[in-house]
Amino acid sequence: MHAKEQMVLRGVSKSQVLEALQKGAKIRQTDGFLSSYGYVKVAYKIRGEAYIIKTVMVG
Repeated sequence: MHAKEQMVLRGVSKSQVLEALQKGAKIRQTDGFLSSYGYVKVAYKIRGEAYIIKTVMVG
């Protein structure tokens, strides 16, 4: 629920998160990845075929 709350508070739509995951530049992190596209950054990890969104940031 943490990432969904961040999306609402920061004015980021689900389509913007998906676009960041699909088109964004990806950086490997200790526990997952950081994908940046436009002003949206999404920290996530992959478990099987599922993407687990940890944090949504703007800026």
